[in-house]
Amino acid sequence: MRILFIGDIFGRPGRTIVRDHLRELLSKHEVDLTIANGENAAGGFGITPQIAEELFDLGIEVITTGNHVWDKRELIDYLNTGLNRPDTMARRILRPANYPAGTPGTGIYEGVTRAGIGYAVINLQGRVFMGNIDDPFRSADDLLARISPKVIVLDMHAEATSEKVALGWYLDGRVTAVIGTHTHIPTADERVLPKGTAYQTDVGMTGPWNGVIGIQKELIINRFLNNMPTRFEAASGDTRLCAALIDCDPSSGRARAIQRIMICD
Repeated sequence: MRILFIGDIFGRPGRTIVRDHLRELLSKHEVDLTIANGENAAGGFGITPQIAEELFDLGIEVITTGNHVWDKRELIDYLNTGLNRPDTMARRILRPANYPAGTPGTGIYEGVTRAGIGYAVINLQGRVFMGNIDDPFRSADDLLARISPKVIVLDMHAEATSEKVALGWYLDGRVTAVIGTHTHIPTADERVLPKGTAYQTDVGMTGPWNGVIGIQKELIINRFLNNMPTRFEAASGDTRLCAALIDCDPSSGRARAIQRIMICD
């Protein structure tokens, strides 16, 4: 079984490169399941229901998010419509599972591929530099105790590399893959851990690289120079698609290989 995980889709440039290249990627690599982090898909900040549905129509099965999930308020009611309706698109958008109880939406999705293989996707957020939320390690324990599929992909949306690496080791052999998001810079540490979990600290950003992690570089530079608040705008130019391709045994859920992918427009 092959799983494609697309890194943080950033604004219109990110959506465009996904639209232009995804179908070819799925065909070339014979992908069975496609997951993408979409928390920056709407202008670099948040995601709207319309944009989410456009991404689903392109062939993405599950969309994960992170700390920008509430930037577009219209997503809140949309997520709630999917809570008791697993067949809807809304149910396939995740927010971090370790947000407080009662938060709109959910952080886990269980589905079945076209070939009939069961899978689960978990979305967690780190605590280091990211705010006061529930422990992602113990949240993972609680979720895994209730999951039936063997193939389990976890998006760890976190700032600190140490927290991501630690979670990868903690879950080695219990999930198919731990893929890091949030920092937008792809790391060159992809590997399969000893007990069969594919791991990468950060899959990178799908969007405009002619800026600072997706934002117009002049705005970020000025912010560093004068420390004054400013409205951030998405950059343009040098658009790239960053992803990880995971090959696994569907009967055991153990990963066999992980490969970095970067496509430049």
